[in-house]
Amino acid sequence: MTPKIHQYKKLSYQKKTIFGKIVMGKFNRIEKYFQENEACFMFVDNGDIVLRTPYNTIHMKDGDGLFAKCGNYFFEKQTSNKITLIGVYFYPEIIKHLFKENLFSSDYTTNYDAKKIVIDKLLSNFKTNISYLLDNPVIVDDDLLLTKLKEFIILLSKSENAPSVISFIASIFKPYEYEFKSIIENNKYSDLSLNELAMLCGMSLSTFKRKFKEFYKKSPKQYLLTEKIKKATQLLIIKENRIIDIANDCGFETMTSFNRNFKKITGKTPTEYRD
Repeated sequence: MTPKIHQYKKLSYQKKTIFGKIVMGKFNRIEKYFQENEACFMFVDNGDIVLRTPYNTIHMKDGDGLFAKCGNYFFEKQTSNKITLIGVYFYPEIIKHLFKENLFSSDYTTNYDAKKIVIDKLLSNFKTNISYLLDNPVIVDDDLLLTKLKEFIILLSKSENAPSVISFIASIFKPYEYEFKSIIENNKYSDLSLNELAMLCGMSLSTFKRKFKEFYKKSPKQYLLTEKIKKATQLLIIKENRIIDIANDCGFETMTSFNRNFKKITGKTPTEYRD
């Protein structure tokens, strides 16, 4: 489901969005709004949202911040009818121009791909300033845009307690190393399609299927369905668990799909199995 875009404002440098504000309606799942080799910081200005990374799901609400390195992510599972995000985008070539140093000379690394950030007073004030500039783009020139970007990187490095600004910047663009099997195990009970799971792994669907069979000796569809039903049988033992909640927890979008696949694997409906 493609979200309705109620408002989209941006400030760009050399045709690349540096600051942006988007107000959009409800949706099921969409790819991240940053699509190149950039890292990104998001202020959740209104509403709530979940970011799914290859390893984690990060729940964010109004007033939270999100820092995400370059990578493959999905936005999903918001309960608000509208959500407002204010983004700051970090491109390696622009950051190099700003700091004029070898950004990759530092060995400093961080052990996450994306994380929730506490918005302190300094970051909150910065968000207010950027919102004003987005609402009044006529006063913004390249010098002001790059100055604000540099200011934000310094603020963020302080909040992350990095040994130096340059070390922090270097860590942004060092790719987080994922293990294929860990991505599968962390997402096997989700309602991701095979195409979406392949995208999360950074692969084409054909490459994903081939690699999956190498690891699991089964097709993705066969393995994932079996694992979901196995989990469902364990949850059904607990009488307090509602069947509709079990279906959702095991990654089935509808009760019809859950009932059909459960019976296909076990020979019984979930209700018959529980009884």
